Amino acid sequence: MSWFEKILPPRINRSGDSASKRVPEGLWVKCPSCESVLYKEDLQATLNVCPKCSHHMRIGARARIDALLDPEGRVEIGAQTRPMDPLKFKDSRKYPERLAEAVKQTGETEAMVVVSGTVLSVPTVLACFEFAFMGGSMGSVVGERFARGVQASIERRMPFVCVSSSGGARMQESLFSLMQMAKTTAMLHQLSEAGLPFISVLTDPTMGGVSASFAFMGDVVLAEPNALIGFAGPRVIEQTVREKLPEGFQRAEFLLGKGAIDRVVDRREMRAELAHLLALFTRQPIEVVKAA
Repeated sequence: MSWFEKILPPRINRSGDSASKRVPEGLWVKCPSCESVLYKEDLQATLNVCPKCSHHMRIGARARIDALLDPEGRVEIGAQTRPMDPLKFKDSRKYPERLAEAVKQTGETEAMVVVSGTVLSVPTVLACFEFAFMGGSMGSVVGERFARGVQASIERRMPFVCVSSSGGARMQESLFSLMQMAKTTAMLHQLSEAGLPFISVLTDPTMGGVSASFAFMGDVVLAEPNALIGFAGPRVIEQTVREKLPEGFQRAEFLLGKGAIDRVVDRREMRAELAHLLALFTRQPIEVVKAA
């Protein structure tokens, strides 16, 4: 080794175990609104609401249930129902293939999960859409689980709450899917006749046949901030009416200003808000809810 080589700094080892020291994937999440890079565990602690700009990211049905219901005494309703393919529908792929893929991706058997339990000690039946399951589309099983949830509310004299996140009717079931609009609204009529409340919570997005049926039929209609809510998409409407839509059209705040919904509620406050409303409807002492 020459004198010149002795005074040079040691070479940086770019091989070997350097790959094992890389940051594992999935630890960080970039906010789609403010583009802040957030630690995933911190984001989960805020229910997937950005702590920088309060942007509400989408969450799954099970995470929603965990955020709203008390952990004790939960009973799932209608879990045994499974979708079928009576029309033998096929577009670019067969319908059963799409269902199998959705089950594998989400771990759910359909786009709706219905659970009875309590919200801060107030008995409730809660239905939540799973948007990751074929866009939360409403097929026959979604309608059936919704109906069974309402029936359980009537039998047990409990309020019914539905958290919607759906692209609308499921095209692979054609008329069978559209029939669920009438089926779900008819069940809510029975709930009303029984003197029991229905609270509808609209999240991003709530569109199509869901918004055109039961989503706006609640005794109280709540929505998460900046949620996209409507029937057809803004682009379709603009092309139809050939006019520029107002700023924030079909967003929760716009609908609140027009009187279409009752209140916009932050997801982190939704549990307390629901408990307060349910206690009022069922004439339970508010102190009980606060103590819980």
